[in-house]
Amino acid sequence: MPEMNPQTHVIDFRAAEQLLAARDPRGAVKLLDSVIAAHPENTAARLLRARAFFAAAQLRPAELEIELVLEREPDNAFAHFALARTFQRSGRPAQAQRHFRLAAALDPQPEYVEAARFET
Repeated sequence: MPEMNPQTHVIDFRAAEQLLAARDPRGAVKLLDSVIAAHPENTAARLLRARAFFAAAQLRPAELEIELVLEREPDNAFAHFALARTFQRSGRPAQAQRHFRLAAALDPQPEYVEAARFET
């Protein structure tokens, strides 16, 4: 196995983004596994891996990944939104609604506000 260095991890992260965009979420997860093993605190890599899990319909791993991010960054609006989408897709609407509202409260982007169904 080749020696991993920080530059390799950046390349793997970018390649994982491309794989996810090309609809290869499992390939993205494989690349991100080594990045996260080397940098477990990297929330960007964890959120990208959560997105890949979600795209691969692996909802429980996606949920766990996002929860780790939210432990470190409780004010991360995107993480709340992603968790809400995961709960929604898992058939857990009450939990989804809570996190949609948190996302909208933290960052009132139109997509977040619409998903939270705030009365205006």
